[in-house]
Amino acid sequence: MMKISAKVNKIIYWISTLWLALGMVSTAIVQLLKHENEVAYITRLGYPIYILTLIGVWKLLGTVAVLTPKFQLLKEWAYAGFFFAMSGAIISHLASGDPVKEIFPPLLLLVLTVASWYFRPADRRLIPVRN
Repeated sequence: MMKISAKVNKIIYWISTLWLALGMVSTAIVQLLKHENEVAYITRLGYPIYILTLIGVWKLLGTVAVLTPKFQLLKEWAYAGFFFAMSGAIISHLASGDPVKEIFPPLLLLVLTVASWYFRPADRRLIPVRN
């Protein structure tokens, strides 16, 4: 019974992680290229355009960290960064009065971030320090 659960967890982890990586990389590319719609969104939300470069680079680096074996502490920071960026995007859209359809993409990436983090295998987790 335990092996089935571990196998299901591993499947959930990889599906959520790969979709998360795809979402982060694709949005990072659009942000780094400063696509017209992305520039319109970011300026309408009240942010400077250069934030697209920062977020785009952080998303790419975070994706590499999450997908790379080992470096557990770096992974924790990447997951935290994804969580803060996506929850910030949701709050920004809500604060600006955007319709729900604008909130769905960052909400989906937030759910994928939490699922990937929660179901990550033991070798991708921080080992707790015990006294």
